[in-house]
Amino acid sequence: MNSRTTPVPKPAPPAPSLRLGSDPAVRGLAALLLVNAVGNGLFLTVSTLWFTRGLGYSVEQVGLVLTVAGLCAIPAALPAGRACDRWNAKKVLVLLHLLQAAAIALYAVAGSFFLFLVLACLATAGNRANAAARGALYAHVLPPDRRTRALALLRAVNNVGIGAGAALGSAVLAFDTHTAYRGAICLSAAAFLLALIPLHLIPAPHPQAPAQTPGTAGTAASRQDTSASRAERHSPHPLRDVPYLAVTALNAVVNTLYVVLEVALPLWLLTRTSAPQAMVGWLLVVNTALVIALQVRAARGITGTVQAARAFRRGGLFVAAACIAIACAAGRTPGTAAVILVGAVVVLTLGEVTSQAGSWTLSYDLAPEHAQGTYQGIYQTGISVSQALGPGLLTALVLPNGTAGWSTLAALFATAALTLPATARWAAQRRREAR
Repeated sequence: MNSRTTPVPKPAPPAPSLRLGSDPAVRGLAALLLVNAVGNGLFLTVSTLWFTRGLGYSVEQVGLVLTVAGLCAIPAALPAGRACDRWNAKKVLVLLHLLQAAAIALYAVAGSFFLFLVLACLATAGNRANAAARGALYAHVLPPDRRTRALALLRAVNNVGIGAGAALGSAVLAFDTHTAYRGAICLSAAAFLLALIPLHLIPAPHPQAPAQTPGTAGTAASRQDTSASRAERHSPHPLRDVPYLAVTALNAVVNTLYVVLEVALPLWLLTRTSAPQAMVGWLLVVNTALVIALQVRAARGITGTVQAARAFRRGGLFVAAACIAIACAAGRTPGTAAVILVGAVVVLTLGEVTSQAGSWTLSYDLAPEHAQGTYQGIYQTGISVSQALGPGLLTALVLPNGTAGWSTLAALFATAALTLPATARWAAQRRREAR
Protein backbone atom coordinates (compact mmCIF):
# COMPACT_ATOMS: atom_id res chain seq x y z
CA MET A 1 0.00 0.00 0.00
CA ASN A 2 1.12 3.57 -0.61
CA SER A 3 2.41 4.95 2.66
CA ARG A 4 1.56 8.50 1.57
CA THR A 5 -2.17 7.73 1.41
CA THR A 6 -2.26 5.38 4.41
CA PRO A 7 -2.68 6.95 7.85
CA VAL A 8 0.46 6.50 9.87
CA PRO A 9 -0.41 4.47 12.95
CA LYS A 10 0.45 5.85 16.32
CA PRO A 11 3.53 4.24 17.81
CA ALA A 12 2.85 1.56 20.38
CA PRO A 13 3.27 2.75 23.94
CA PRO A 14 6.51 1.67 25.55
CA ALA A 15 6.44 -1.39 27.74
CA PRO A 16 5.76 -0.38 31.30
CA SER A 17 8.85 -0.15 33.43
CA LEU A 18 9.34 -2.39 36.42
CA ARG A 19 10.98 0.32 38.47
CA LEU A 20 9.27 0.59 41.82
CA GLY A 21 8.18 4.18 41.23
CA SER A 22 6.46 3.54 37.89
CA ASP A 23 4.07 0.64 38.44
CA PRO A 24 1.54 0.96 41.30
CA ALA A 25 1.05 -2.80 41.64
CA VAL A 26 4.78 -3.58 41.72
CA ARG A 27 5.41 -0.65 44.05
CA GLY A 28 2.72 -1.83 46.48
CA LEU A 29 3.88 -5.43 46.36
CA ALA A 30 7.48 -4.36 46.93
CA ALA A 31 6.49 -2.33 50.00
CA LEU A 32 4.46 -5.26 51.32
CA LEU A 33 7.35 -7.70 50.87
CA LEU A 34 9.95 -5.31 52.25
CA VAL A 35 8.08 -4.74 55.52
CA ASN A 36 7.31 -8.44 55.84
CA ALA A 37 10.88 -9.45 55.07
CA VAL A 38 12.40 -7.14 57.67
CA GLY A 39 10.15 -8.74 60.28
CA ASN A 40 10.99 -12.24 59.04
CA GLY A 41 14.74 -11.56 59.00
CA LEU A 42 14.56 -10.21 62.56
CA PHE A 43 12.53 -13.20 63.74
CA LEU A 44 14.80 -15.78 62.11
CA THR A 45 17.83 -14.20 63.76
CA VAL A 46 16.53 -14.07 67.34
CA SER A 47 13.84 -16.77 67.54
CA THR A 48 16.03 -19.77 68.35
CA LEU A 49 17.79 -17.96 71.19
CA TRP A 50 14.47 -16.70 72.53
CA PHE A 51 12.98 -20.19 72.44
CA THR A 52 15.96 -21.68 74.29
CA ARG A 53 17.21 -18.91 76.57
CA GLY A 54 14.07 -16.86 76.99
CA LEU A 55 11.39 -19.54 77.16
CA GLY A 56 13.74 -22.18 78.55
CA TYR A 57 13.08 -25.02 76.10
CA SER A 58 15.83 -27.46 75.18
CA VAL A 59 17.29 -27.66 71.69
CA GLU A 60 15.60 -31.07 71.31
CA GLN A 61 12.22 -29.63 72.28
CA VAL A 62 12.58 -26.74 69.86
CA GLY A 63 13.60 -29.12 67.06
CA LEU A 64 10.59 -31.34 67.76
CA VAL A 65 8.19 -28.40 67.76
CA LEU A 66 9.54 -26.98 64.51
CA THR A 67 9.36 -30.40 62.84
CA VAL A 68 5.75 -30.93 63.91
CA ALA A 69 4.90 -27.38 62.82
CA GLY A 70 6.44 -27.99 59.41
CA LEU A 71 4.34 -31.12 58.95
CA CYS A 72 1.18 -29.31 60.08
CA ALA A 73 1.85 -26.56 57.54
CA ILE A 74 1.84 -28.91 54.54
CA PRO A 75 -1.95 -28.86 53.98
CA ALA A 76 -2.33 -25.11 54.65
CA ALA A 77 -1.54 -23.72 51.19
CA LEU A 78 -4.28 -25.43 49.15
CA PRO A 79 -7.31 -24.13 51.10
CA ALA A 80 -5.75 -20.65 51.14
CA GLY A 81 -5.41 -20.74 47.36
CA ARG A 82 -8.98 -21.96 46.92
CA ALA A 83 -10.20 -19.17 49.19
CA CYS A 84 -8.42 -16.63 46.98
CA ASP A 85 -10.24 -17.98 43.91
CA ARG A 86 -13.59 -17.92 45.68
CA TRP A 87 -13.28 -14.55 47.41
CA ASN A 88 -10.34 -12.18 47.06
CA ALA A 89 -6.59 -12.64 47.56
CA LYS A 90 -6.24 -9.32 49.37
CA LYS A 91 -8.96 -10.22 51.89
CA VAL A 92 -7.39 -13.63 52.51
CA LEU A 93 -3.99 -12.02 53.04
CA VAL A 94 -5.45 -9.60 55.60
CA LEU A 95 -6.80 -12.51 57.65
CA LEU A 96 -3.51 -14.41 57.37
CA HIS A 97 -1.48 -11.39 58.45
CA LEU A 98 -3.68 -10.95 61.50
CA LEU A 99 -3.27 -14.65 62.35
CA GLN A 100 0.50 -14.56 61.97
CA ALA A 101 0.84 -11.33 63.94
CA ALA A 102 -1.13 -12.81 66.83
CA ALA A 103 0.75 -16.14 66.82
CA ILE A 104 4.20 -14.54 66.76
CA ALA A 105 3.32 -11.92 69.36
CA LEU A 106 2.19 -14.69 71.73
CA TYR A 107 5.64 -16.31 71.42
CA ALA A 108 6.74 -13.54 73.79
CA VAL A 109 4.72 -15.13 76.61
CA ALA A 110 4.55 -18.82 75.57
CA GLY A 111 5.46 -20.29 78.94
CA SER A 112 3.54 -23.53 78.29
CA PHE A 113 5.10 -26.15 76.00
CA PHE A 114 1.66 -27.01 74.59
CA LEU A 115 1.01 -23.34 73.83
CA PHE A 116 4.44 -23.10 72.20
CA LEU A 117 3.58 -26.07 69.98
CA VAL A 118 0.18 -24.65 68.99
CA LEU A 119 1.64 -21.23 68.20
CA ALA A 120 4.42 -22.78 66.09
CA CYS A 121 1.86 -24.78 64.09
CA LEU A 122 -0.33 -21.71 63.54
CA ALA A 123 2.58 -19.46 62.58
CA THR A 124 4.14 -21.99 60.20
CA ALA A 125 0.81 -22.90 58.60
CA GLY A 126 0.08 -19.20 58.22
CA ASN A 127 3.43 -18.72 56.52
CA ARG A 128 2.71 -21.40 53.91
CA ALA A 129 -0.85 -20.17 53.37
CA ASN A 130 0.52 -16.63 53.03
CA ALA A 131 2.86 -17.77 50.26
CA ALA A 132 -0.05 -19.32 48.33
CA ALA A 133 -2.22 -16.23 48.78
CA ARG A 134 0.59 -13.95 47.61
CA GLY A 135 1.00 -16.18 44.58
CA ALA A 136 -2.68 -15.75 43.80
CA LEU A 137 -2.39 -11.99 44.29
CA TYR A 138 0.54 -11.88 41.84
CA ALA A 139 -1.59 -13.72 39.30
CA HIS A 140 -4.45 -11.25 39.75
CA VAL A 141 -2.55 -7.94 39.67
CA LEU A 142 0.53 -8.57 37.48
CA PRO A 143 0.02 -8.88 33.70
CA PRO A 144 1.31 -12.24 32.41
CA ASP A 145 3.79 -10.64 29.99
CA ARG A 146 5.55 -8.84 32.86
CA ARG A 147 4.94 -11.23 35.72
CA THR A 148 8.25 -13.11 35.72
CA ARG A 149 10.36 -9.95 35.58
CA ALA A 150 8.23 -8.36 38.30
CA LEU A 151 8.60 -11.41 40.54
CA ALA A 152 12.36 -11.34 40.04
CA LEU A 153 12.43 -7.73 41.16
CA LEU A 154 10.20 -8.50 44.14
CA ARG A 155 12.41 -11.39 45.19
CA ALA A 156 15.44 -9.12 45.17
CA VAL A 157 13.52 -6.65 47.35
CA ASN A 158 12.56 -9.49 49.68
CA ASN A 159 16.21 -10.44 50.14
CA VAL A 160 17.09 -6.83 50.91
CA GLY A 161 14.46 -6.88 53.63
CA ILE A 162 15.68 -10.19 55.05
CA GLY A 163 19.21 -8.80 55.20
CA ALA A 164 18.05 -5.64 56.95
CA GLY A 165 16.03 -7.67 59.46
CA ALA A 166 19.00 -9.96 60.12
CA ALA A 167 21.21 -6.91 60.74
CA LEU A 168 18.64 -5.57 63.19
CA GLY A 169 18.55 -8.98 64.84
CA SER A 170 22.33 -8.97 65.21
CA ALA A 171 22.04 -5.71 67.16
CA VAL A 172 19.48 -7.40 69.44
CA LEU A 173 21.85 -10.33 69.97
CA ALA A 174 24.53 -7.89 71.13
CA PHE A 175 22.27 -6.86 74.05
CA ASP A 176 21.48 -10.52 74.84
CA THR A 177 18.71 -9.74 77.35
CA HIS A 178 15.20 -11.13 77.75
CA THR A 179 13.76 -7.67 77.28
CA ALA A 180 15.61 -7.19 73.99
CA TYR A 181 14.54 -10.61 72.69
CA ARG A 182 10.92 -10.10 73.72
CA GLY A 183 10.88 -6.68 72.08
CA ALA A 184 12.30 -8.16 68.85
CA ILE A 185 9.59 -10.84 68.81
CA CYS A 186 6.89 -8.19 69.27
CA LEU A 187 8.45 -6.04 66.53
CA SER A 188 8.41 -9.05 64.18
CA ALA A 189 4.71 -9.48 64.89
CA ALA A 190 4.09 -5.77 64.33
CA ALA A 191 5.65 -6.06 60.85
CA PHE A 192 2.69 -8.21 59.76
CA LEU A 193 0.32 -5.45 60.84
CA LEU A 194 2.38 -2.70 59.21
CA ALA A 195 2.39 -4.68 55.96
CA LEU A 196 -1.39 -4.30 55.81
CA ILE A 197 -0.89 -0.63 54.84
CA PRO A 198 0.85 -1.29 51.49
CA LEU A 199 -1.41 -4.32 50.97
CA HIS A 200 -4.43 -2.02 51.16
CA LEU A 201 -2.85 0.33 48.62
CA ILE A 202 -2.21 -2.36 45.98
CA PRO A 203 -4.61 -1.69 43.09
CA ALA A 204 -7.47 -4.13 42.73
CA PRO A 205 -7.17 -6.36 39.66
CA HIS A 206 -8.89 -5.08 36.54
CA PRO A 207 -9.28 -7.86 33.94
CA GLN A 208 -8.82 -6.52 30.46
CA ALA A 209 -11.80 -7.16 28.24
CA PRO A 210 -11.32 -7.59 24.51
CA ALA A 211 -11.80 -4.59 22.28
CA GLN A 212 -15.44 -4.09 21.43
CA THR A 213 -17.30 -2.13 18.83
CA PRO A 214 -20.57 -0.31 19.55
CA GLY A 215 -23.50 -2.66 19.68
CA THR A 216 -21.41 -5.77 20.27
CA ALA A 217 -20.51 -5.36 23.93
CA GLY A 218 -23.10 -7.82 25.14
CA THR A 219 -22.17 -10.37 22.50
CA ALA A 220 -18.45 -10.06 23.25
CA ALA A 221 -19.04 -10.36 26.98
CA SER A 222 -21.23 -13.39 26.38
CA ARG A 223 -18.53 -15.01 24.25
CA GLN A 224 -15.93 -14.29 26.93
CA ASP A 225 -18.13 -15.76 29.68
CA THR A 226 -18.89 -18.80 27.54
CA SER A 227 -15.19 -19.34 26.84
CA ALA A 228 -14.31 -19.09 30.53
CA SER A 229 -17.13 -21.46 31.47
CA ARG A 230 -16.02 -23.94 28.82
CA ALA A 231 -12.43 -23.83 30.10
CA GLU A 232 -13.65 -24.40 33.66
CA ARG A 233 -15.80 -27.35 32.61
CA HIS A 234 -13.04 -29.05 30.64
CA SER A 235 -10.22 -28.41 33.13
CA PRO A 236 -9.46 -31.42 35.33
CA HIS A 237 -9.91 -31.19 39.07
CA PRO A 238 -6.68 -29.60 40.38
CA LEU A 239 -5.77 -32.68 42.43
CA ARG A 240 -6.29 -34.88 39.34
CA ASP A 241 -4.23 -32.68 37.02
CA VAL A 242 -1.39 -35.20 36.84
CA PRO A 243 0.93 -33.17 34.56
CA TYR A 244 0.74 -30.13 36.84
CA LEU A 245 1.25 -32.31 39.90
CA ALA A 246 4.33 -33.81 38.22
CA VAL A 247 5.77 -30.34 37.56
CA THR A 248 5.00 -29.46 41.19
CA ALA A 249 6.86 -32.54 42.44
CA LEU A 250 9.94 -31.83 40.30
CA ASN A 251 9.95 -28.23 41.48
CA ALA A 252 9.71 -29.44 45.09
CA VAL A 253 12.78 -31.62 44.58
CA VAL A 254 14.88 -28.74 43.26
CA ASN A 255 13.50 -26.42 45.97
CA THR A 256 15.30 -28.64 48.49
CA LEU A 257 18.29 -26.46 47.59
CA TYR A 258 17.15 -24.13 50.41
CA VAL A 259 17.49 -26.96 52.91
CA VAL A 260 20.97 -27.62 51.51
CA LEU A 261 21.92 -23.98 52.00
CA GLU A 262 20.37 -23.46 55.43
CA VAL A 263 20.80 -26.88 57.08
CA ALA A 264 23.02 -29.39 55.29
CA LEU A 265 25.81 -27.02 54.24
CA PRO A 266 26.33 -25.47 57.72
CA LEU A 267 26.34 -28.91 59.36
CA TRP A 268 28.78 -30.23 56.76
CA LEU A 269 31.06 -27.23 57.26
CA LEU A 270 31.06 -27.63 61.05
CA THR A 271 31.45 -31.40 61.24
CA ARG A 272 33.29 -32.58 58.13
CA THR A 273 35.52 -29.72 56.99
CA SER A 274 38.28 -27.62 58.52
CA ALA A 275 36.81 -24.32 57.25
CA PRO A 276 36.41 -21.59 59.91
CA GLN A 277 33.11 -21.82 61.79
CA ALA A 278 32.43 -18.13 61.23
CA MET A 279 32.00 -18.90 57.54
CA VAL A 280 28.50 -20.26 58.19
CA GLY A 281 27.13 -16.75 58.49
CA TRP A 282 29.26 -15.33 55.71
CA LEU A 283 28.11 -17.99 53.23
CA LEU A 284 24.51 -16.92 53.84
CA VAL A 285 25.54 -13.30 53.30
CA VAL A 286 27.16 -14.26 49.98
CA ASN A 287 23.99 -16.05 48.92
CA THR A 288 21.74 -13.13 49.87
CA ALA A 289 23.93 -10.58 48.10
CA LEU A 290 24.10 -12.64 44.92
CA VAL A 291 20.32 -13.15 44.84
CA ILE A 292 19.83 -9.40 45.12
CA ALA A 293 22.34 -8.78 42.33
CA LEU A 294 21.38 -11.59 39.93
CA GLN A 295 17.69 -12.45 40.28
CA VAL A 296 16.36 -9.80 37.88
CA ARG A 297 19.05 -10.63 35.32
CA ALA A 298 18.25 -14.35 35.60
CA ALA A 299 14.61 -13.70 34.66
CA ARG A 300 15.43 -11.91 31.39
CA GLY A 301 14.39 -13.73 28.26
CA ILE A 302 11.89 -16.00 30.00
CA THR A 303 8.71 -15.26 28.07
CA GLY A 304 6.98 -18.61 27.96
CA THR A 305 6.87 -22.22 29.07
CA VAL A 306 9.70 -23.38 26.81
CA GLN A 307 12.19 -20.78 28.05
CA ALA A 308 11.05 -21.33 31.63
CA ALA A 309 11.63 -25.08 31.41
CA ARG A 310 15.09 -24.56 29.98
CA ALA A 311 15.96 -22.09 32.75
CA PHE A 312 14.70 -24.54 35.36
CA ARG A 313 16.78 -27.33 33.85
CA ARG A 314 19.89 -25.15 33.82
CA GLY A 315 19.29 -24.09 37.42
CA GLY A 316 18.80 -27.64 38.62
CA LEU A 317 22.06 -28.72 37.02
CA PHE A 318 23.85 -25.84 38.76
CA VAL A 319 22.44 -27.07 42.08
CA ALA A 320 23.65 -30.60 41.34
CA ALA A 321 27.14 -29.28 40.58
CA ALA A 322 27.12 -27.31 43.85
CA CYS A 323 26.44 -30.52 45.79
CA ILE A 324 29.52 -32.15 44.26
CA ALA A 325 31.58 -29.08 45.14
CA ILE A 326 30.36 -29.14 48.76
CA ALA A 327 31.44 -32.77 49.07
CA CYS A 328 34.90 -31.87 47.78
CA ALA A 329 35.49 -29.50 50.72
CA ALA A 330 35.96 -32.40 53.15
CA GLY A 331 39.53 -33.33 54.06
CA ARG A 332 41.06 -30.11 52.73
CA THR A 333 43.15 -27.47 54.44
CA PRO A 334 41.15 -24.65 56.06
CA GLY A 335 41.96 -22.18 53.27
CA THR A 336 41.21 -24.64 50.47
CA ALA A 337 37.98 -25.77 52.13
CA ALA A 338 36.88 -22.15 52.53
CA VAL A 339 37.51 -21.35 48.87
CA ILE A 340 35.67 -24.49 47.73
CA LEU A 341 32.65 -23.71 49.91
CA VAL A 342 32.44 -20.12 48.69
CA GLY A 343 32.57 -21.39 45.12
CA ALA A 344 29.90 -23.97 45.93
CA VAL A 345 27.58 -21.27 47.32
CA VAL A 346 28.12 -19.13 44.21
CA VAL A 347 27.14 -22.07 41.97
CA LEU A 348 24.24 -22.97 44.26
CA THR A 349 22.96 -19.40 44.10
CA LEU A 350 23.20 -19.39 40.31
CA GLY A 351 21.05 -22.49 40.39
CA GLU A 352 18.65 -20.84 42.81
CA VAL A 353 18.01 -17.65 40.82
CA THR A 354 17.82 -19.49 37.48
CA SER A 355 15.54 -22.31 38.60
CA GLN A 356 13.26 -19.91 40.48
CA ALA A 357 12.85 -17.64 37.46
CA GLY A 358 11.73 -20.65 35.43
CA SER A 359 9.60 -22.04 38.23
CA TRP A 360 7.45 -18.90 38.55
CA THR A 361 6.52 -18.89 34.88
CA LEU A 362 5.69 -22.59 34.90
CA SER A 363 3.50 -22.30 38.00
CA TYR A 364 1.32 -19.62 36.35
CA ASP A 365 1.39 -20.53 32.67
CA LEU A 366 0.48 -24.18 33.27
CA ALA A 367 -2.50 -23.30 35.47
CA PRO A 368 -5.98 -22.33 34.20
CA GLU A 369 -6.75 -18.65 34.70
CA HIS A 370 -9.99 -19.31 36.57
CA ALA A 371 -8.16 -21.33 39.26
CA GLN A 372 -4.82 -19.61 39.69
CA GLY A 373 -5.22 -19.42 43.47
CA THR A 374 -5.95 -23.13 43.82
CA TYR A 375 -3.05 -24.09 41.58
CA GLN A 376 -0.70 -21.78 43.47
CA GLY A 377 -1.86 -23.57 46.60
CA ILE A 378 -0.89 -26.89 45.04
CA TYR A 379 2.49 -25.55 43.97
CA GLN A 380 3.18 -24.17 47.44
CA THR A 381 2.11 -27.49 48.99
CA GLY A 382 4.90 -29.20 47.07
CA ILE A 383 7.38 -26.67 48.41
CA SER A 384 6.02 -27.18 51.94
CA VAL A 385 6.64 -30.91 51.66
CA SER A 386 10.26 -30.37 50.62
CA GLN A 387 10.81 -27.85 53.43
CA ALA A 388 9.24 -30.13 56.04
CA LEU A 389 10.87 -33.42 55.03
CA GLY A 390 14.13 -32.10 53.61
CA PRO A 391 16.05 -31.44 56.86
CA GLY A 392 15.41 -34.93 58.24
CA LEU A 393 16.19 -36.67 54.96
CA LEU A 394 19.40 -34.74 54.35
CA THR A 395 20.72 -35.13 57.88
CA ALA A 396 19.81 -38.84 57.99
CA LEU A 397 20.69 -39.96 54.45
CA VAL A 398 23.15 -37.48 52.93
CA LEU A 399 25.50 -36.19 55.62
CA PRO A 400 26.30 -39.58 57.26
CA ASN A 401 27.29 -41.00 53.87
CA GLY A 402 29.76 -38.26 52.98
CA THR A 403 30.74 -37.96 49.34
CA ALA A 404 28.45 -40.82 48.32
CA GLY A 405 25.51 -39.07 49.97
CA TRP A 406 26.22 -35.74 48.26
CA SER A 407 26.70 -37.51 44.92
CA THR A 408 23.33 -39.23 45.28
CA LEU A 409 21.69 -35.91 46.11
CA ALA A 410 23.36 -34.32 43.07
CA ALA A 411 22.01 -37.12 40.88
CA LEU A 412 18.51 -36.50 42.27
CA PHE A 413 18.70 -32.79 41.46
CA ALA A 414 20.05 -33.47 37.98
CA THR A 415 17.34 -36.05 37.24
CA ALA A 416 14.59 -33.65 38.31
CA ALA A 417 16.10 -30.85 36.22
CA LEU A 418 16.46 -32.99 33.10
CA THR A 419 12.96 -34.45 33.45
CA LEU A 420 11.23 -31.10 33.84
CA PRO A 421 11.16 -29.86 30.19
CA ALA A 422 9.33 -32.94 28.87
CA THR A 423 6.95 -32.83 31.83
CA ALA A 424 6.25 -29.14 31.21
CA ARG A 425 5.47 -29.88 27.54
CA TRP A 426 3.03 -32.56 28.67
CA ALA A 427 1.34 -30.13 31.07
CA ALA A 428 1.19 -27.39 28.40
CA GLN A 429 -0.41 -29.79 25.92
CA ARG A 430 -2.99 -30.81 28.51
CA ARG A 431 -3.77 -27.16 29.19
CA ARG A 432 -4.27 -26.46 25.46
CA GLU A 433 -6.63 -29.42 25.17
CA ALA A 434 -8.64 -28.17 28.13
CA ARG A 435 -9.27 -24.88 26.33
